Parts: sequence; C-alpha cells; structure tokens
Amino acid sequence: MDTILTSEITPEHLFRTRRQFIRSAGALSLGALALAACGTTSTPAAPGANAATPAPGATKGTTDELGDALTPFDAVTGYNNYYEFTTDKEGVATLAQNFKTTPWTLEVGGMVNKPQKIAIEDLLKRYPQEEHVYRHRCVEGWSMVIPWTGFALNKLLKDAEPAAGAKYVRFESIMRPEEMPGQQSGWYTWPYVEGLRLDEAMNDLALLVTGVYGKPALPQNGAPLRLAVPWKYGFKSIKAIVKIDLVADQPTSLWMAAAPNEYGFFANVNPAVPHPRWSQATERRIGELSRRKTLPFNGYADKVAQLYTNMDLRANY
Repeated sequence: MDTILTSEITPEHLFRTRRQFIRSAGALSLGALALAACGTTSTPAAPGANAATPAPGATKGTTDELGDALTPFDAVTGYNNYYEFTTDKEGVATLAQNFKTTPWTLEVGGMVNKPQKIAIEDLLKRYPQEEHVYRHRCVEGWSMVIPWTGFALNKLLKDAEPAAGAKYVRFESIMRPEEMPGQQSGWYTWPYVEGLRLDEAMNDLALLVTGVYGKPALPQNGAPLRLAVPWKYGFKSIKAIVKIDLVADQPTSLWMAAAPNEYGFFANVNPAVPHPRWSQATERRIGELSRRKTLPFNGYADKVAQLYTNMDLRANY
C-alpha cells in the first residue's frame, strides 16, 4: 500500500494539536522521530505550490532533465524541514527570518594535507557558481524539483588534498540555539551531523549550495551553505554547514543516532526498500494531487549506481 497517512508518521494526537504543541514548546514524543528530516507526506501541496509564482532570479529553464516542472519558488522557500528551528515546516521561514548568515566561516580539516578556513564571501569568489536543477526526494514520500546554485563539493575537497587513509567526509552544522530554538530540544544530538563516503562526495552531483532560483539562498533553505546530494533522501543534505572533516571512520549522523532502526548511513533513494513503517515505491510531488513512482537513486542511477557495485542496498540502507 503506497498511500501514506500523516497519522502513520506522527502520532495522531500530536498531528491534530501540532500548532498548539509546537507553540507550547513541549518535549517531542519519541514517535516524532518518525518525522525524519523531510516531514509529513499527507499534505497534498505546500503553501502556494499551485500558484504561478515568478522566480526571483534567472534560471536556465523551467524543467529538470526528465521534463518535470520546477517546484514554485514560494513552495521551495515556504515549505521547509529544518528541525533546528521547528518541526512545523510552514513555520520555519518565520522563525528563520533573524538567522544571521554573515559573517560565516567554513573550516575544512581532518585528514587533509591543506586544511582550509574560508569566509563565505571568499568561497563564492574562489568557486564559480553554477545552476543545477535537482530533484529532492524526502524519505517520507514527498518531493520537489529545485534550481540550486552552487559548486561541486569535489572542487573544495581536491583543494584540501585528502590524505591517505581518509575514507569518509563528515559535515557539521552550526550550533546556535539562541537563534535556532529547535536546538534547545534534548531529543536530538546537536549540532546536526551528516556524512558521505569519500567517493560519494567526489561525485560530480554532490553540490555545495549557495543559492536557489537564481538568488542567494534564504535561511530556511540552509543558507549560506548547504549540501545537495540528489540521489539520496533529503535528510542527507545538511544545512548551515560550518565544518567539513575528512575522517577514517564512518560518521554517525543525527538521524542514525536518533532512530538507527529507521535511518541508515547511505540513505539512497530506493523504491524497492520500504521504510519500516511505509512504502518508498511512490512519492507525492509538491503541487500535485496524485502520487508518482519513485525512481531508483531518484533518477540519477546512470551517474551514481557504479558507486555501489556488489553492495547489498537492502542491508546498506
């Protein structure tokens, strides 16, 4: 059965009193872990998703390479999952308004020959920004098509020169609970941490994102620097990155620590492997009422499947 009800993801009593629950800043129940990093799926459309909202900046086109239309700007910037602020996707943009994205410094270290400490403005000057239209598939069954602006992660990693023995890339978000009220929750191990295998991080699709729809990214989209790995579920695309370390051992991400029986390290989009409590065979594109089939590796198999040759993707979920 592919239909996913909100009550299957969030305990029904929390869903029905969600806004009151969030406003009161009550402790999250363990069941809320099932929200994951991409939110509920029963909502058929995000705010404004059906409106013909003009893009604020220039984009190369109006579709992705499969011919799927871009998700409207007001949905991309108004329907966000960002637990550092709130579990209410419609409330993130409001709470993020005062989040300071400058000054901002990225540190690149660990097992590298040339550690880096780079201000965001210097990062933008060093690496030419390019537009990439990517599909974004949430682990909980909704999706978007987003025109990101950024640069390939492998450019930064090559400049840092990975040292012998480096096998993984560990990403860490900023810790700023005075501006990010969600970080005051004790249910999660803050700051947000994610990771990729080094060969995954060196793939050309792995993007460090600085903008959306032809303009600088907004705080609710992970500004000033986030990751986009389009063949993986959305929770892998960590936001507000301040630290990148090359390491020998596989990092433990926030969601692996919070719910290890539900969220694994690889998190590749795989319609053949269900979540423990719902199918991953279909998804709901924001702005559409019907569900569509989910593609293996989110439709990017020709570019990434070779990374997992001879791997059991059911065991390595």
